[in-house]
Amino acid sequence: MEKLKRFFKLEEYGTTVSKELVAGLTTFFAMVYIIFVNPAILGDAGMNRDAVLLATILATVVGTLVMALFANVPYALAPGMGLNAFFTYVVVIQLQFSWQEALAIVFICGLINVVITVTKLRKAIVKAIPESLQHAIGGGIGLFIAYVGIKNAGWLTFSASNVPAAGITHWFTVFDTVIIDSSIVPALTDFNNLGALLALIGIIITAVLLLKKVKGSILIGIVATTLIGILFGVTDLSGLKNWNVAAPFEAFPETFGAAFDGFGTLFSGGAGKIFMSLVAIFAFSLSDTFDTIGTFIGTGRKSGIFTDEDVAAVEDSKGFQTRMEKALFADSIATSVGAVLGTSNTTTYVESAAGIEAGGRTGLTSVFTAIFFLLALLVSPIVGVVPAQATAPALIVVGIMMASSFKEIKWDDLGEAIPGFLTAVIMTLAYNISIGIAFGFIFYIIVKVCKKETKEIHPILWGSAGLFALYFLVMALLAAGII
Repeated sequence: MEKLKRFFKLEEYGTTVSKELVAGLTTFFAMVYIIFVNPAILGDAGMNRDAVLLATILATVVGTLVMALFANVPYALAPGMGLNAFFTYVVVIQLQFSWQEALAIVFICGLINVVITVTKLRKAIVKAIPESLQHAIGGGIGLFIAYVGIKNAGWLTFSASNVPAAGITHWFTVFDTVIIDSSIVPALTDFNNLGALLALIGIIITAVLLLKKVKGSILIGIVATTLIGILFGVTDLSGLKNWNVAAPFEAFPETFGAAFDGFGTLFSGGAGKIFMSLVAIFAFSLSDTFDTIGTFIGTGRKSGIFTDEDVAAVEDSKGFQTRMEKALFADSIATSVGAVLGTSNTTTYVESAAGIEAGGRTGLTSVFTAIFFLLALLVSPIVGVVPAQATAPALIVVGIMMASSFKEIKWDDLGEAIPGFLTAVIMTLAYNISIGIAFGFIFYIIVKVCKKETKEIHPILWGSAGLFALYFLVMALLAAGII
């Protein structure tokens, strides 16, 4: 035990083994949905879902342990939501790459992330982000997390007209997914279903526990809400009847190493296919990089995991001297490892904020999270009974806590308010951290140009904003069928 405390520097960071255990379990419950959602999404790309389930768990365990043991920070990694959807519905279905080729693209993306991390480009990006935008990213991630929780709670309903107006089609279907434009109108549910009501009870329980300063409040809230859900009929126990631990292991050879099979045809389809391969690699790398940076800055500064000195040192230090540098490197190698195992981009999870708010301060939190994910392979039916409505309150209260970052922004100064506001709001409503950061970067530059303060714009910010603008252009051309 003493060796454990010394290795993770528990006393130095003001934490204990019990705190790290509770934090690790909290993070696990906040993000365990990925082992069920990821196979469903990648299954639409033609991949074996049982194999993807094992690949998802192994990628999560490996990536999280590297983060824990190398960087000593309480972050967990797993195949990223949004990135997995891009993998399936854009790269495989729309661009018509095979899923093996898509895994090869992800593997290359991981190698690129390693290179830009080792060459300090990724760290320089962190340094280049203005402090006001860093706070906007932190608060925006809080809103994003809370919005995820509100959606998972079932508190929102959406309505849209299906009558074409002025030549605009308000909705259409792509691959069994209904795509609706801005005619959609959100509203609060009338709480006539037990799922939404259960989440409401859960948020009340969690809020009361937090106000009373009960240790492990978030985790207790998840467990209590799950148990109440049994009485409500929301917690589904039927999965306990289907207990086939061997199926993922039997199917795993289908995806393990398939990325290398994809290399054989990835760049052999002519100039058009090569161009689209590069577009896909660029899109994956851009989104992955800024998702991770946004998560680290947004959650790390607020909690003290990364100090101002950490952020300041990343550009000047040699090697991997700070926790931030080590965390960026750990994240960068996880994507390629995940691709070899057979899953889409593995990235740092913003849900780690739940464990951080529960007291996690070191890599021991991540070690416990990794252990629970490994155990989940054996007891996945039990893990699967925790309903989304039980974890939703945890995400909502974490979002509330993180929103305090907004107080550091000078809202009476439009130069800070415009890019800061757009960063947070677009990130939340577009359901994408990197897209919110893109809007923040672009409008920060617009503001500085208008104020004739272009000397304050870091060259990396110019380059990043330009790449984001190029990304938006390419995606628009793809959607229009021009390329």
